[in-house]
Amino acid sequence: MNQLILGNTPCKVTALRCEYLANPLGIDATSPRFTWQLADIRQGAKQKAYQISVNTDSMALSKGTGNEWNSGQKNTSQTLVSYQGKSLQAFTKYFWRVKIWDKDGQIVQSEIATFETGMMNMGNWQGAWISDSRDVNIKPAPYFRKAFQTNKQIVSARAYIAVAGLYELYINGEKISNHRLDPMYTRFDRRTLYVTHDVTKQLQTGKNAIGVLLGNGWYNHQSTAVWYFHEAPWRGRPTFCMDIRVKYTDGTSEVIASGKDWKTALSPIIFNSIYTAEHYDARLEQADWNKANFDDKNWKDVIFRTAPSNNIVAQALQPIRNVEEISSKSLNKINDTTFVFDLGRNISGVSKIKVSGKAGTILRLKHAERLYPNGRADLSNIDVHYRPTDDKDPFQTDIITLSGRGEESFMPHFNYKGFQYVEVTSSEPIELKKESLSGYFMHSDVPAVGKVNTSNPTINKIWTATNNAYLSNLFGYPTDCPQREKNGWTGDAHIASETGLYNFDGITIYEKWLADHRDEQQTNGVLPSIIPTDGWGYEWGNGPDWTSTIAIIPWNIYLFYGDTKILSDNYENLKRYVNHIESISPNGLTTWGLGDWVPVKSKTPVELTSSAYYFVDVTILAKTAKLFDKTADFEKYSTLAEKIKTAFNNKYFNKTTGIYGSGFQTELSVPLYWGLVPEEFKAKVANNLAKRVEADNNHLDVGLLGTKAILNALSENGYADVAYKIASQETFPSWGWWIANGATTLFENWPIDAKSDISMNHIMFGEIGAWLYKGIGGIKPDVTQAGFKNIILAPNFVENLNAFEASHDSPQGKIISSWKREGKKIVYNITIPANATATVILNVKLNQHIQKQYLVEEKNTSPTHKQLKINTLTSGSYQFEIQ
Repeated sequence: MNQLILGNTPCKVTALRCEYLANPLGIDATSPRFTWQLADIRQGAKQKAYQISVNTDSMALSKGTGNEWNSGQKNTSQTLVSYQGKSLQAFTKYFWRVKIWDKDGQIVQSEIATFETGMMNMGNWQGAWISDSRDVNIKPAPYFRKAFQTNKQIVSARAYIAVAGLYELYINGEKISNHRLDPMYTRFDRRTLYVTHDVTKQLQTGKNAIGVLLGNGWYNHQSTAVWYFHEAPWRGRPTFCMDIRVKYTDGTSEVIASGKDWKTALSPIIFNSIYTAEHYDARLEQADWNKANFDDKNWKDVIFRTAPSNNIVAQALQPIRNVEEISSKSLNKINDTTFVFDLGRNISGVSKIKVSGKAGTILRLKHAERLYPNGRADLSNIDVHYRPTDDKDPFQTDIITLSGRGEESFMPHFNYKGFQYVEVTSSEPIELKKESLSGYFMHSDVPAVGKVNTSNPTINKIWTATNNAYLSNLFGYPTDCPQREKNGWTGDAHIASETGLYNFDGITIYEKWLADHRDEQQTNGVLPSIIPTDGWGYEWGNGPDWTSTIAIIPWNIYLFYGDTKILSDNYENLKRYVNHIESISPNGLTTWGLGDWVPVKSKTPVELTSSAYYFVDVTILAKTAKLFDKTADFEKYSTLAEKIKTAFNNKYFNKTTGIYGSGFQTELSVPLYWGLVPEEFKAKVANNLAKRVEADNNHLDVGLLGTKAILNALSENGYADVAYKIASQETFPSWGWWIANGATTLFENWPIDAKSDISMNHIMFGEIGAWLYKGIGGIKPDVTQAGFKNIILAPNFVENLNAFEASHDSPQGKIISSWKREGKKIVYNITIPANATATVILNVKLNQHIQKQYLVEEKNTSPTHKQLKINTLTSGSYQFEIQ
């Protein structure tokens, strides 16, 4: 479908999304959100007005009719609009388009986009919850099948499948979709997700067969570790409910549903654990089990099961996929039965092996992040929390029994791991070559929206490693590591949330995870430290320094997308959380929390960091209350924020010296970054922080919470050069030290030879990925016009860096901030997307200036530097020469 342009304009309407997804299937939102962008490179390009039309008939819509909703012409530049038409009906395909008026008043019509509703209401399910057993101790994964026949011609067919556990769906032998590990992990007894698939092409007139393979996932956790997931209150043998809705050319329809007419048998997956690995016996394969002519007379009847929860809702988020295939970089053959493959980089995901051997030959594929000196796989840094009861479930070790029927291949169905190396051991001699094993980088397949490139190769590698660590820890919820835990640690996630948002379009994942927060919050407001949880984490690891996710992530989503929904959805939860902290902290300070986790050497008081995050939470609550015109709440929480700030400074701040606490890096940077320092003392505290860094040989001396603050505190207060010195270090302790020692992801601890806390794929120190955009590129959202409607461009032309470029695909379009040195001159190029404006703030030396055509406000910021502020540039590309 080609875009219709009415009039002579180079403007196009692009990137149509519904609920932040392209043409989504099976959504339950009653007022789905529409978003779009303008592709228009003209200076000053903007949208003067829009009109949205929605219809169930694409032909009628193409003629301009919106029978379900016609918004009428709205004279606004807004590109985020919620549906306000007739009540949406379940199982219905809707067509929509947007017409805009460009800067010259010319009309531009978009292509037609679609969205399709799902169940919308629990009462619309017709299928039954079925399984093969109630016994949680049965190890093999179950097959299910149903054969049926239709003599009519099919127009469309949709499969709606809800699962407690994990599933793979097959129709007539074909696997449906390339999703992995569906549905996403939730608190199963409080919210269960269903997934919608278009299966029109797979069904056929005549005989058909549906096949379902179920895995345990987090629902039936058979491995034992310190978090007691094997004792989860929801635990059960995997079960599912499915409706396949078929529409025929004669106007009739039919629902093929899960029920007692299905059959079940055990599969060749003789064990599967989301935490450890998968075991497969190829001798047990049943050829064509998911095809219509298969004889299932020896299969058993299914049993009915209770639904895991009373809240079955659509999974409307970017799915997990095998995003990237990675060939083995090398193979070390130790002997005829032992081989070690090296992928050359650390990933989350699975391996796939192709091998031939005698029937009954047993292969063990041990997945590791590092090797022993003898070249064998070393799991000692990642198996520390595993508590096996026997030797039948080795950590991160797939076990395959060959069928002996020629070349065989195996890739786990219901598991993922964190690894770089795969050690293959065989019970019989086999032949393997480098090409025999590949890795698949698995994660939530969020679109990339950011790019950084600099003249410093180490910085470039840090940025790449940070993104690899972020993606390795995104599986429908943000995790801490893909091997040792796979837990949704709250502190790690809010620290890394800006890094994620600058680099990836992750709103659908965060909205789902904040719903998990609402499921897990206790009535008194307390949140656990890991989310989702089986109940672990309410007693340890939580507190405002960690569980500020309930405030910080919704606020960051609002800043990046300009969307208030996530703030609205979590507003009362944030209030309950803040009210709880207030109830246990009457003096305004709190000791509830973990503190500056895994510091280099200096330890900051827990009360200092937790009270700072308490202040952050209350401040965000007050700002949100103001946004929603909740005047009483705004006044109440603004007063509380001031009380916390006063108590904090009374206890920890020495006004004479300008020092917080003992003057450690975390103690100075946390209050500076989070707004606790009184305005008149900011310069003094920042100067003290810079001196402290210099005393620490321009290296880090922080833990997790300090890492979030230090680079930003320096670059936002006139010391970007000092921040860059820290960021670009290549000796211990630094990000570059990891890179110098071969890291392709971020580590969990600063020393690479630490005795504990030494996962080699952690995201918790990942703030540097966001800081590159903010602290050097200067790309920041404007809180007064969220969603990058107005962009703050405040680059820092740091010493010892010759070139820098960052781009970010914002809701308005691509923002570019790029600078390079040309002799004594700095050339700064920016691109402001259509429908946006920008405020440019240049931090330069006192003797530097820019071209005279720009109206500039000058302000001295230090004895050596000044700030040049250029207000409200319209969209387009600009070049500044600073000399």
